[in-house]
Amino acid sequence: MDQVLSLITIFLVLALCGSSSSGYSRNDFPKGFAFGSAISAYQWEGATNEDGRKPSIWDTFAHTRTKENGDTACDGYHKYKEDVQLMAETGLDNFRISISWSRLIPNGRGHVNPKGLQFYKNLIQELVINGIEPHATLFHYDLPQSLEDEYGGWRSRRIIKDFTAYANVCFREFGNSVKFWNTINEANIFTIGGYDDGVSAPGRCSLPDKNCLLGNSSSETYIVGHNLLLAHASASRLYKKKYKDVQGGSVGFSIYAIGFMPSTNSKDDEIAMQRARDFYSGWMLRPLIYGDYPDEMKRTVGSRLPVFTKEESEQVKGSTDFIGIVHYIAAIVSSNKLKPSTSGITDFYSDLGVSMTCRAMKQDSQLELKDTQRVEYLDAYIGAVLKAIRNGSDTRGYFVWSFMDMYELLSGYESCFGLYYVNFSDPHLKRSPKLSAHWYSAFLKGNNNFLGSQSIMHLQSNFSSSS
Repeated sequence: MDQVLSLITIFLVLALCGSSSSGYSRNDFPKGFAFGSAISAYQWEGATNEDGRKPSIWDTFAHTRTKENGDTACDGYHKYKEDVQLMAETGLDNFRISISWSRLIPNGRGHVNPKGLQFYKNLIQELVINGIEPHATLFHYDLPQSLEDEYGGWRSRRIIKDFTAYANVCFREFGNSVKFWNTINEANIFTIGGYDDGVSAPGRCSLPDKNCLLGNSSSETYIVGHNLLLAHASASRLYKKKYKDVQGGSVGFSIYAIGFMPSTNSKDDEIAMQRARDFYSGWMLRPLIYGDYPDEMKRTVGSRLPVFTKEESEQVKGSTDFIGIVHYIAAIVSSNKLKPSTSGITDFYSDLGVSMTCRAMKQDSQLELKDTQRVEYLDAYIGAVLKAIRNGSDTRGYFVWSFMDMYELLSGYESCFGLYYVNFSDPHLKRSPKLSAHWYSAFLKGNNNFLGSQSIMHLQSNFSSSS
């Protein structure tokens, strides 16, 4: 496990430390390396009340806890052909979508919605027709509200059976075209945000300074994380047993990874950094690789951390063909000697027991077409990925988040991470390429004239003139 985490850390630290790069092109990457971009269902589709779709926990959360919502979003449900055409023009060979469970199976189980099924078949087929490899995520934070209401959603082990049945529909209906399946998106952060501090759907917590009505931050975080792993393992086992030999695809799992570095060279801070890795990454990765949680977590969390049976351990171990690393943030870690929670409630952060100073690697809060800093970020990051591969990292692809400005789950329409600007004030939601779209397109098409700091300045100048 230490070797696996070290490999990931090498990749993350290299990505953090890069400045504007030069001297590389797409041809420098291994043959078959997947470059792409991504969207997610609730953030892009809109049409939340159309054609049989029922609410997800994010519909409920957005309408009760935030000022903005994804009711319309980018209207991708109606504009998907236009958007796929933009992807093709950009030069994308790969694209990651997510499937809305509540659009495909509105009640969470049972009846398959024919219009939802047809939409995803049409979207996937449109990608394939345009020479774009579809990658699909089964769960991107948007659990059907009906399952949350009925038995608590991910808090109950009943979710394992329902998630596996949902996955079976997806594998059966889309698996001839989709060869890359990600079961759970950002499993660790979904769990912390939804059940520890309540800042994201379903908004459960028991911390007094948070706006939560229900929840138990001490235990639900770990229960949900456990059920996510078991549901993933069940779906993966189903795919390998029933579909893999025929369809030839692979099943993965993704986590939100933070690049941790100690604040000093002291032994205490080095231990604190390893502790942070265990809690944020090892929490999910160690069971997937070795079948059990990190020893440090088991010692600290104690009886609040669920225990894998021998059979469950064997099912989770080795259940993923690949790990998706979602990475935007680095953190400087200091030891705080496991100070107790100031609220008196033990939760994930008090269990973690370290102090962190985070630094976001991507800031794009203004609706600007000339996003020079984002271009510099992409240039440095992709160059660092290449350097990590040359240093031994078994990285197989890089997907830019996101293809276009969308409804961002934590910041609504204030933050915009897209390669394409979306005018949300325009009834037609017009899409316009940013400078970063031009840069990424040039890179994908092998135009080396756009790489390096001087070339970025030249591209910026040409973009300003054409605009």
